[in-house]
Amino acid sequence: MEAVEMLVRLRLRPGIGRVANAALHVLGVDFPASVRVGPGLALPHGAVGLVVHEDTVIGANVKIYQGVTIGRSDTHLTGARADGGRVVVEDDVVIGAGAVVLFRSGSTTTIGRGAVVGANAVVLRSVPPGEIWAGNPARPTRRSEPSS
Repeated sequence: MEAVEMLVRLRLRPGIGRVANAALHVLGVDFPASVRVGPGLALPHGAVGLVVHEDTVIGANVKIYQGVTIGRSDTHLTGARADGGRVVVEDDVVIGAGAVVLFRSGSTTTIGRGAVVGANAVVLRSVPPGEIWAGNPARPTRRSEPSS
């Protein structure tokens, strides 16, 4: 297990959690303790620059590369609700370097099981299971190949 992945796991432990969270911030990773994470999270390259919204749910065997942002898209709008909404990343998803996955307050953006979000893609709506999305704004390019 990589050091950053270990710190993400330790952030939930009483006492050491604060130290782990501080270490993540020093490494340029904003990964709040409220984020629910399944087993097998992989953060290649230390996930430098990773920012994850506090209400995000991440499934099992997810790989998130460096420079990814998962968060709200409408914080700039006057009168936008500050509560509700989140991103749900289902099992076996890959989110490429520099990708941005956004939700609007009060709604959920889901990255379906086995989906791939390409590098530097900007996802503004849910991605169905097994699809590969790329571009800005992100659109489906093709179905991903099932892993054996």
